Amino acid sequence: MIKVSQGCLGEEEAKEVLSAFEYGYFGLAAKVDEFEQELKNYLGASFAIATNSGTNAMHLALDALGIGKGDEVIVPSLTFVASFQAISATGAIPIACDVLPETLLIDVEDVRKKISENTKAIMPVHYMGNPCDMDALLKLKELHGIRIVEDAAHAFGSTFKDKKIGGFGDITCFSFDSLKNITCGEGGVIICNEKELYELCRKKRNLGMDRKNQTTTSWKDRSWSYDVDTQGFRYHMSNINAAIGLAQLKKVDKFISRRREICNKYDEAFRTESNIKLLRVDYTTAAPHIYVIRVRNNLRDPLKQHLKEQDIETGISYIPNHLHTFYRKHGLNLPETEKAYKEILTLPLHCKLSDSDVDRVIACTREFLDQKRNKVSPTKV
Repeated sequence: MIKVSQGCLGEEEAKEVLSAFEYGYFGLAAKVDEFEQELKNYLGASFAIATNSGTNAMHLALDALGIGKGDEVIVPSLTFVASFQAISATGAIPIACDVLPETLLIDVEDVRKKISENTKAIMPVHYMGNPCDMDALLKLKELHGIRIVEDAAHAFGSTFKDKKIGGFGDITCFSFDSLKNITCGEGGVIICNEKELYELCRKKRNLGMDRKNQTTTSWKDRSWSYDVDTQGFRYHMSNINAAIGLAQLKKVDKFISRRREICNKYDEAFRTESNIKLLRVDYTTAAPHIYVIRVRNNLRDPLKQHLKEQDIETGISYIPNHLHTFYRKHGLNLPETEKAYKEILTLPLHCKLSDSDVDRVIACTREFLDQKRNKVSPTKV
């Protein structure tokens, strides 16, 4: 089976994990500090707070911004449910907005229409790793005094106007789960440039503990004297997960290069297919996490089934959140999102794909589409 997504770990990660074992403490410790420093260096950011998941990074970010019961956060419906769950976990209300058909990125004009006196934040999603129009979103921030919390789970390594995603909004949240551009096994990070916000997030991720008498940043020498003056959470990253991340970070440029190579090969193969619409992505700026096509003429599900029969795994990224029971709103109309949901198909994209694997995905997809045009049933290849 050719997997649709897969992590890529090796001896380097095992060596770092062994080093974490030898350290003797597996919780919030020295490698977490080291990983945060390397993340700051890579992204060109002021502050990084490593967490145990991307979802918890988003929840912590929203909580630290004071977003809570009765507040509204505007977010594209076409995103993984984690974005919505992070918002509703604060007591705030996720306000689903539409996406642009050419990119499936947040529709800024629809956002503009949905801003109310209760809107406290906008959560753009850099879908597939394709960066949103941050200039347009930052204008809304300035005009309405709204916070921008970027869901950059797909976009580690992506750039906007020659600057890495991670420094545009008030807070940017990345995910390092097992399928992302780099992985910690499980993990995430909050990136921000406000010192007070950083200090609050850092405190909240570790049960609100404030080590007032701490005179050193070394985890070996830390003081056990602390106070608690705010609601906190058990959201810190472990030393073991940080160790994996450190090894992965050294490979990130190689990973991104290979992902771009595969995406460009898919684009070239499918550009002239009448039943496939390619999304508009600039792979000189996008560090792609997934590769999504739109399959026309009600052929998405049959193509998905055909590829499954060829031992090729695909996905649907994602079920729009406003269609889920928990987030359903009577009368909400998001036409581009709902149309896209009927057509989107996620093809295999990860660094364990060989050239022959990619060729096979292309050949099996083309064979199906050719057979449909000629109205002949496809056969197993």
